[in-house]
Amino acid sequence: MGMDKEGKKLVQKVFSENKQAYVTSNTHAKGADLLAIPDWLSLSATDRVLDIATGGGHVARTLSPYVDQMYATDLTKEMLAEAARHLQSFDNIHYITADAENLPFLNNSFDHVVCRIAAHHFPSPNCFVKEVERVLKPGGSFLLIDNIASETDSFDIFINTLEKLRDRSHHRSLKISEWKQIFYRNQLKITKEQTRKKTLPFDNWLHRTVQDKKWRQKVSTFVLTAGPNILNHYQFEIKEKRIHSFALDEWMVLGTKL
Repeated sequence: MGMDKEGKKLVQKVFSENKQAYVTSNTHAKGADLLAIPDWLSLSATDRVLDIATGGGHVARTLSPYVDQMYATDLTKEMLAEAARHLQSFDNIHYITADAENLPFLNNSFDHVVCRIAAHHFPSPNCFVKEVERVLKPGGSFLLIDNIASETDSFDIFINTLEKLRDRSHHRSLKISEWKQIFYRNQLKITKEQTRKKTLPFDNWLHRTVQDKKWRQKVSTFVLTAGPNILNHYQFEIKEKRIHSFALDEWMVLGTKL
């Protein structure tokens, strides 16, 4: 397994410091994609489902009533403990500290695997998807939801630079074409996909991970000096040099293990 130890330590640091913010974050706690998950998966009452990088536990919470056993994993123990505290009343959720690229489960263990708004933190998306395929039962489904980069290189470079400036634990938002290659390489057949723009309030998004005022200024300046095409693509709302909101591209995709 390719392990980027420093990168993973950074992920743990950022998420343990901001654990409360992720449980209560509107972007993570709400969202049309969250409500759509049960419809996308053909769930049955006997299913065992794995939620990778559960964060605030929002996916586990959403799916728990539909299935027999729900396994919520996260690399960050503090984050997992926070999610467990919030979800005390759900008695079929199990919490396990785990690395998405090296899962502590046997082959063919799960009917479904879900990973929502987290894969951009993983150093090796291929190792991650390989592990997902391994722990899925044949015919099982993998639902991935994540921020993606544009197929246009300049937009790709801009958004990944911005994300990294705002959150040191960001690794990379991939292009859809890159994700599709990874699915194909790991014998996952794409059966459904959807792209959407999600609008984020800029200050809320920035303050969740950046406490330092000077650094916040640096992130804002990076946006304010970007070209009109970029600002237009990401739908930046700017009034009197104040950034109010912008829109990220998000991809929701369902793959079936062949």
